[in-house]
Amino acid sequence: MSGIQETGLSPNKLFKVKSYVNGSWLEGAQKFPVHNPFDGSLIAEVSDLGRDETRSAIEAAQSAFALWRAYSANKRSKILKNWFRLQLENASELAQILTLEQGKPLAEAIGEIKYGASYVEWFAEEAKRVYGDVIPGQTSKHRITVIKQPIGVVGAITPWNFPSAMITRKVAPALAAGCTVVIKPSELTPLSALSLAQLAEEAGFPPGVFNVVTSNRPSEVGLELTTNSLVKKISFTGSTAVGKLLLKQSADQVKKVSLELGGNAPFIVFEDADVDDAVKGLMASKFRNTGQTCVCSNRIFVHESLEDEFKSKLGEAMQSLKLGNGLDEGVNIGPMIEEAAVHKVNELIDDAKNRGAEVLIGGKPSSQNDLIFEPTVLTKVNPKMRIFKEEIFGPVVPIYSFTSVDEVIEAANDTNYGLAAYFFGRDYSRIWKVAEELDFGMVGINTGIVSNVAAPFGGVKESGFGREGSKYGIEDYLNIKYMCWAGVE
Repeated sequence: MSGIQETGLSPNKLFKVKSYVNGSWLEGAQKFPVHNPFDGSLIAEVSDLGRDETRSAIEAAQSAFALWRAYSANKRSKILKNWFRLQLENASELAQILTLEQGKPLAEAIGEIKYGASYVEWFAEEAKRVYGDVIPGQTSKHRITVIKQPIGVVGAITPWNFPSAMITRKVAPALAAGCTVVIKPSELTPLSALSLAQLAEEAGFPPGVFNVVTSNRPSEVGLELTTNSLVKKISFTGSTAVGKLLLKQSADQVKKVSLELGGNAPFIVFEDADVDDAVKGLMASKFRNTGQTCVCSNRIFVHESLEDEFKSKLGEAMQSLKLGNGLDEGVNIGPMIEEAAVHKVNELIDDAKNRGAEVLIGGKPSSQNDLIFEPTVLTKVNPKMRIFKEEIFGPVVPIYSFTSVDEVIEAANDTNYGLAAYFFGRDYSRIWKVAEELDFGMVGINTGIVSNVAAPFGGVKESGFGREGSKYGIEDYLNIKYMCWAGVE
């Protein structure tokens, strides 16, 4: 644990290596290593739980469900607000843990902690707003009432790219609704989940309400979560391939499932756009977390009349990017999560070059670190290249030229994914047309950032279904019960 000590973190506070089940820290018979992606150093060895321990966590959550759902909305709200307050108070330490295991720049990590905490605050309030209805009956002697009740035990499976915020975004609405949770964090970044568990304990959640199962056997744990009849809801963020598998595994019990999967976001710059604003928007969208986000701009369509100006100004903006260790001051581009991620980016660039693309900027791993990939711009790309169809998940900007609105809408929609899309322009008549015709769950208009606690986050097509955040985010954790009253005199 020397890597932790060198950053000034206390192993006795938020740095935990055991799973958290039923209010206790559980040490598994096996352990798995967690490495710092910047230098490969060993950060920790974490409990490696399997299917039996996952089943025990589910049973603990089920036992706690009766107590937790019986709490008043006000009482649940107060505990959630405690958790929110503790996250903000410990934001610096949480961010350091996050950067150590995930690699993103420390400033981004602090931003993620605050962003994730905002969901806890939001749903602490929404806990008190789970309203029902009274509906006029079909006769004078009938009354119809509708109430909403927590669905039960929730299995939350979260990714490595936002190891803190993806937990709070799923767990906060579940807890607010009165559900209990079993969380399986990514085996690459389990420490952030365990630090949140420590703060959940301090916040006052009863034993069994909040459980974290760490494991290097994700398929084994996932199978238990999807096939155990006590689990009533699965929420997953990750790859489309894994999401499809979890959906199939959940189908036999007709579990409620929400999926936030891959993306292939278009970023369109029309001829009447403010180029400076468009470049700023692309920088924010593309290079956050080294391009490793599901809502990153993936295909950049620039009107032919602006292409030269856009490439020039983008190149100038990219010169300010600083590569290095995410813990160092001023770093914008940290390491990618693992060697396989770098390999895929290299493959996509090589395929594009073989099919006629040209590298304008970057195009290879940095000389200072094999896992840091140089911010890259490709030109002369076309839809026949793999990079058009596949999610890049790296700091690569492929630029496509277009001439007409209909042409670019058709090209933007030419993907199985439908998570986020972005475009810049000033013609409001065209803005409405484009925004409505883009086949994506979220559309950023003259902005490169769409994530917001007040907005419903989610996609269509093979990017999944269900929404996180906003007033809609709690609905996936509730069942609607209709009661028909007869004999009213």
